[in-house]
Amino acid sequence: MIDDIKSDADTRMGKSVEALSHELAKVRTGRAHPSLLDHIRVDYYGSEVPLSQVANINVEDGRTLAVTPWERPMIAVVEKAILTSDLGLNPMSAGAVIRVPMPPLTEERRKDLIRVVRHEAENARVAIRNIRRDANHNLKDHMKEKMISEDDERRGQEIIQKLTDQHVKEVDAALAVKEKDLMEI
Repeated sequence: MIDDIKSDADTRMGKSVEALSHELAKVRTGRAHPSLLDHIRVDYYGSEVPLSQVANINVEDGRTLAVTPWERPMIAVVEKAILTSDLGLNPMSAGAVIRVPMPPLTEERRKDLIRVVRHEAENARVAIRNIRRDANHNLKDHMKEKMISEDDERRGQEIIQKLTDQHVKEVDAALAVKEKDLMEI
């Protein structure tokens, strides 16, 4: 009974940490990374598809992405999609390859991004604490229905708290790595 609640909470907390890492990957640092273009969608013969489904995205050097569309007519469409995205990037096509240079971030923009990253981390912590609350509530319900004893409930709450602490540490570690990455010039 307690193991089921623990494994469910562990799975859900793990998903919260994973969701945070996906959100942090979207935040642009000064360095080029293919995941920066993940959310860009391109008009591909009448349907909106992710950029990664119509082009190959590689890191050319530390500050430049190379986007190679698989079909020649898609070069202009991909270039326009990158240009009109909210990333503030200025792509340049050179034959079959579109080069996307990453402009350096200003100090003010870095601080804004850190604020955004901290907010995302706090949302992940809140989600983890909500999962802890749900698990503890389930333990209380099982105790009220005489399915587990008070000692088992207390032991279960301690296990859930350890899980919570572990996942919050993972969130804090991910936040620290991203903040350090943002502050690098």
